[in-house]
Amino acid sequence: MTKDAVTPESILKHYWGFEEFRPLQKQIIEKTLNGEDVLALLPTGGGKSICFQIPALATNGICIVVSPLLALIKDQVENLVKNKINATAVISGMSKKQIDITLDNCIYGKVKFLYVSPERLKNDLFLERVQKMNINLLVVDEAHCISKWGYDFRPSYLQIFELRKLFKNVPVLALTATATKEVVKDIQEKLLFSKENIVQKSFERENISLVVRTKEDKQKQLFNIVKKVGGSGIVYAYSRRRTKEIATLLQKAGVSCDFYHAGLTISEREKKQAQWMKGTTQIIVSTNAFGMGIDKENVRFVIHWDLPDSLEAYYQEAGRGGRDGKKAYGVILSNKQDISELTDRVKKEFPDIDEIKRAYKAISNYLKIAIGSGEGVYYNFNLNEFCERFNFKPRGFFNCIKFIEREGYMTTNFSMKSLSKVMFIANKDQLYNFQVRNENYDNFIKTILRSYTAIFDDFVHIDEDELSKRSNISPKNVSFYLNHLHKKEIIHYVPSSKQPQICFVPFRKDVNDIKISKVNYLDRKKTALIQMNSVIDYVSNNQICRSQLLLKYFDEKKEKECGKCDICIDNLKALEKNNSSDLELTILNHLKKKRTTINDLENMIGGDKNQFVSVIQSLLDNNNIAYDSKDQLYVEK
Repeated sequence: MTKDAVTPESILKHYWGFEEFRPLQKQIIEKTLNGEDVLALLPTGGGKSICFQIPALATNGICIVVSPLLALIKDQVENLVKNKINATAVISGMSKKQIDITLDNCIYGKVKFLYVSPERLKNDLFLERVQKMNINLLVVDEAHCISKWGYDFRPSYLQIFELRKLFKNVPVLALTATATKEVVKDIQEKLLFSKENIVQKSFERENISLVVRTKEDKQKQLFNIVKKVGGSGIVYAYSRRRTKEIATLLQKAGVSCDFYHAGLTISEREKKQAQWMKGTTQIIVSTNAFGMGIDKENVRFVIHWDLPDSLEAYYQEAGRGGRDGKKAYGVILSNKQDISELTDRVKKEFPDIDEIKRAYKAISNYLKIAIGSGEGVYYNFNLNEFCERFNFKPRGFFNCIKFIEREGYMTTNFSMKSLSKVMFIANKDQLYNFQVRNENYDNFIKTILRSYTAIFDDFVHIDEDELSKRSNISPKNVSFYLNHLHKKEIIHYVPSSKQPQICFVPFRKDVNDIKISKVNYLDRKKTALIQMNSVIDYVSNNQICRSQLLLKYFDEKKEKECGKCDICIDNLKALEKNNSSDLELTILNHLKKKRTTINDLENMIGGDKNQFVSVIQSLLDNNNIAYDSKDQLYVEK
């Protein structure tokens, strides 16, 4: 691209191949380029990333993106790099040397995007280094996490305030798909907006038909939907065990189906996701671990076997259907037991504070971390072994650790894949001398250099199995060679970590010093109960248009009913039935007075022709009326 051609449209065309922006994208980009603080509310699949990537590319400097989703950070960085855009990330599991090199590249190199988790903003070293960067834009993804009224409040997000104070003249773009009126106000206050500035697309997804099926036989309802709707689909279930049970039911019925949850190995999850994405698997049955960052266009239905925790979560998950603009269905299957299950589930999400403290102490003992030590170090964590040794149920433990993380005592990467990384730290002369003295390493080193670019400037992800094939060296020897080169300070090698990890953010504290704040516990519990009751009201409703009800929750007024949810369709059927009954009486009263041809009768009565023909046929079929020899209709006695 030449400098003369650098416009938002030319950047869009050059890097993404699109001719025009989606609704509101251009408006958000222009406001950002104008130096305004902006809160953008765009639905799931609305193209939020384009809204910050283009203004960042159009401006000198580096864009910092704060995101809580490690897997999504990884995907976005990889996608940018594939588009030949210089992007990097500072995330959990990186060594101090990796972080140091990454930040140096952001200060002195040509990096355009730096992705960070909110926990990183607590680090004084990071805040010190970031001040040396030429920041052109600060992006806060999943911005609802900064509000205590949001459905996924994360106290670590409050650290963004410190970053904002350092860069008062740098515009902020906050992005979210879901936010109530209170959350919208809270986000802007927490991020120190100079003035209220919201760009919002309607929360309505006009191509999605919202349905609640309140039948006891969920299995039958599920089979009916899969059979009638067809196409690709997602079924959400609350527990891992249930995902497998539902998938098995569908498989036995001859449906191409698989299950997915965070308890599977990384390779299993990747394989299952890839098969569903390319259509080999028709339906994926999953916990809410599946979907974030997934962009599959032709999903025809999203079914919730269990009640979602909030309408915000439901809106995001149901919104993964119909991204191609064609008709899709968002269905909740609900029976009498579900409401009590949801109530019990929400209650368990708030374990006793003593139980939370017990979890903190148990983790410390399991990892053998002494009080006052362990700060900033990532420890491999065997969840099953831990739960068995310290008498925790996995679900209960996760509920405990959420509060420990929210208070900023620990951070985890239970579902993050950590790939192996390599960087050459010896210069080219040192490397040449090593190869001359160690001929048996020569071919292996050349294979690495041929396989990966920019490996002298930054860490690159490597695949040991692929290196094994290319160098014709066994996987065991590849590992040995890499570790040996690391010891000789030829490379810096960070092996992959497929185990869950836990990091103490501050050093390990005495359990008596662990505090669970009111905002993280009592206020969060109050919000959770409000959200739970909104879900119960939604599924219990049998009168108000589902779209109107959902939009009202997000403070958006919709005058006209959607006409396609189960409530609207039932109301329409009832109206047609009443109209048909009235029409029957009108026809019978006319014919009782006088025999009439069907054409004359239709002209006298008027109205909808199809309905008239349907009622006439029904009366004939039931022998209420008949034709005489002159083709006139009369009432049978």
